[in-house]
Amino acid sequence: MKKLITASLAALIAAGSMATASAADAQSRYDRNDRQEQRQDRRDDRRDDRRDDRQELREDRREWRGDRREWREDRREDRQDYRQQARAYERWQRAERRYNVGRYYAPRGYQSRQWGYGQRIPSAYVNGYVIRDYNRYGLRQPPHGYHYVRNGNDVVLAAIAGGLITAVIAGLFN
Repeated sequence: MKKLITASLAALIAAGSMATASAADAQSRYDRNDRQEQRQDRRDDRRDDRRDDRQELREDRREWRGDRREWREDRREDRQDYRQQARAYERWQRAERRYNVGRYYAPRGYQSRQWGYGQRIPSAYVNGYVIRDYNRYGLRQPPHGYHYVRNGNDVVLAAIAGGLITAVIAGLFN
């Protein structure tokens, strides 16, 4: 009898553990499927995020393109304004008052000519024609590194180092 009770008890314990194992197995399968679905959902979310990122990038590129176009238009307008100002430079750089000074003789090998903004004046002009008493002729003090040079009846503000002309005051002298 003892053997029968022991055997039935062992069978009962074995059956209980098998039921627990199959329940645990079922639960782990469920968890595994659930995990796989969660992974799939995360992948889908990542794909959606990537799509959104690409869409935002496209929109940003369109905005950048628009910004570049506006920038180019602004530069074009600035260049047009600059050209108009350069053409009209002599008109608004006319001397308000004329001064009587000695006769002008062009440097040897040169003729008196009209100089313009952005040109370079030869060093031969600079040697004998620098105007040092600019206050006497109603001129402001030249910036550091520049000086006034007489050319015929005009005065040119040029860089000392390279002779680049930054201003022309036409008709200052008689």
